[in-house]
Amino acid sequence: MKKLNVVSLNLTVAIIDFLYKGRDFQRFWVLEEIARAPYFAFLSVLHLRESLGLRGPVHIYLMEEHFAQTLNETAHLEYMESRGGSAYWVDRFVARHLVLIYYWVNVVYYWVAPRSAYHLSHEIELHAAMTYAEYLTRFPDDEKICEIMNDEIQHYQELAEAIKMIEPEYEQEKDLSSLRRDSIIA
Repeated sequence: MKKLNVVSLNLTVAIIDFLYKGRDFQRFWVLEEIARAPYFAFLSVLHLRESLGLRGPVHIYLMEEHFAQTLNETAHLEYMESRGGSAYWVDRFVARHLVLIYYWVNVVYYWVAPRSAYHLSHEIELHAAMTYAEYLTRFPDDEKICEIMNDEIQHYQELAEAIKMIEPEYEQEKDLSSLRRDSIIA
């Protein structure tokens, strides 16, 4: 499943990169609109499992984490809106249709294969952090984007922790310490 995740992500990134070349805040807005979907889906499935009496040992912790991640991604979305990210109807149309599909895919994926669903979101957060890092190489004084990038790194680490909680033998494969602001601007 990890290979399918990587292939799907790479294809989606290539399409979004093509569509939003030179339109940073529109691209960021679309990505932030989509970024909330897995957390909403994870919460939906966790609530359903709880209703069915299938609560696991880390259930409450995961619900709290995913709710906090949802709020954080919503704050990012609102910031991108303030920078004009949602100014064009076509961007809103694309993002809102993609998010509907992505949400339901994540609901099914998390119910059937939670480790793989977490892996996909883990890879997406890595991509988000790298996207913001690339932007910061061009605009190093944008403090808010730096803050958002660091949030994405934190989400990446939180998802790695969630994977470990449900799959102890999982090894974190990528080190994001090099993406911290000090190393990008130096």
